[in-house]
Amino acid sequence: MTVDVRAVARRPLHLALGGALVVATALIPSAESVAADQTSEVTLPYTCPFPSGPEKVEVAVKAVLPVSARTEETIRPGDVSVDVSLARSALAQFTALEAATLSAVAELTVRNTVGEHTADASWQQLEAPAVPLPPEGEDEDGVVLTATGDVPTVAFGSPGRATIAPAALSLTLASFTEDGAPTTPPELTVVCERADDEERPLAEITVRDSAGPTTPAPTPDAPDTPVPGEDDAAEPPAKPDRPAPGLDPDAHRRIDDLTEARLEALDDPDPGSCPIEIPPEWVMTTAETYAAGYANAVKLDGAAALGPAFMKVVLNKRYINDSCASTVDVTSEVEFEYQGKRQLPPTKATFLSYGFMPTTATMVLEQVGPPAVVQTHTVTNTPTYPEESTVTAQLSMRLYDVKVNGVPLDVGPDCRTERPFEQVLKGYGQSYPPAGYLVATGGNLTGYAHIPPFKGCGVGENLDPLFTSAISSVGKKADNYTKMTQAPLCVATNPDGPDCPPKVPKPER
Repeated sequence: MTVDVRAVARRPLHLALGGALVVATALIPSAESVAADQTSEVTLPYTCPFPSGPEKVEVAVKAVLPVSARTEETIRPGDVSVDVSLARSALAQFTALEAATLSAVAELTVRNTVGEHTADASWQQLEAPAVPLPPEGEDEDGVVLTATGDVPTVAFGSPGRATIAPAALSLTLASFTEDGAPTTPPELTVVCERADDEERPLAEITVRDSAGPTTPAPTPDAPDTPVPGEDDAAEPPAKPDRPAPGLDPDAHRRIDDLTEARLEALDDPDPGSCPIEIPPEWVMTTAETYAAGYANAVKLDGAAALGPAFMKVVLNKRYINDSCASTVDVTSEVEFEYQGKRQLPPTKATFLSYGFMPTTATMVLEQVGPPAVVQTHTVTNTPTYPEESTVTAQLSMRLYDVKVNGVPLDVGPDCRTERPFEQVLKGYGQSYPPAGYLVATGGNLTGYAHIPPFKGCGVGENLDPLFTSAISSVGKKADNYTKMTQAPLCVATNPDGPDCPPKVPKPER
């Protein structure tokens, strides 16, 4: 592996070519930085060649960075700031120009190191807003310019102790008069060097070896779409009869084959280092998204619109990397939320009960028990990285505002399924190239559910048999088909990314 630097610097970057470091300096937000973050800070002395002579300048660098990362995982420093303290003696050339304020653009060279391999990247276009210059004669220490902005990402290609350390600093200082006009000359550029040789990195990151997949690039945002009309009758969603476009047609078979291989590896009395389970504190993070779709009611020969459901996601509650079987298994959790309740938004649908009687009802799917579980199984020895995801939620269905042939039918406040039922949805995809369903980028999930009998329906008369015969599944058969479309995740570690705030997807039938 070579050092991969996609530079945006105005000057060439200094690269030490090697097989252990990948420095990616494109200003692309990382959607995968899921390790616990740390706020890192270091204060360093610099020497800057001002026209009046060399000046000692104190520079404080701050950034939010992960405590740990996986090899080749994209890391984006957040909340970056560079505080440059200029003594009064360094301001003499500006006050001589009758300047009233001073601003700056900073460019900081950052040295990224893991093991014996090093590469430099440029944190450029960090802008410090104008600050007033102290009047001459006052006992002031000088000024502090605080430069902030987006900076390049970095990825380390081999495990070990990685460091991110500030190196050379370039300042372009702009001065302005009392009326806001630029001075003459308007700018001064100085290139500063470290004033000591002491190794003081901004941050140390533990890089762990991982054969697991990286998060694929996000797909284009799904267009926002209004919630389906309350009284809309919907065609049942079509059942899939072929893989998603671009999806490897053998992906399912390869997933099954590798699952069997993994089970055999677990039965090995001497499994060696396989599998490896990474503690949640290293990889867990939160995210938000929406999902919308349709659910068939087989007996009613129609479909009810579902969502858009707002979901709070906790990613990587469990992360198992099995390099022996070339698989990665990830378990995440989901909570539905609507107006502070664990449920999907109410939806109103119209059906033909028993084939001839128009019936409308407002339906609410309430989440019960523990959070929904998302289990993702990825095969890593295939170039496409096929991935199977299974979402399992425990739900209860409640009905109200029922009308039969336009006449209200009082079903009471607690007309619901007699027990929770399990809704299982599956999605299949691949990372390279991205296709089908992936947890990070969303897509279609499909599955079936068994609707139990109803209870508590009716005021003055028992309507349980009516709804049980009209809606519930036959026996224990899971015959109600559901198709949901999930939007890309808005990940908490990347709140300014293209998928934040979360979008409402367009449901597909």
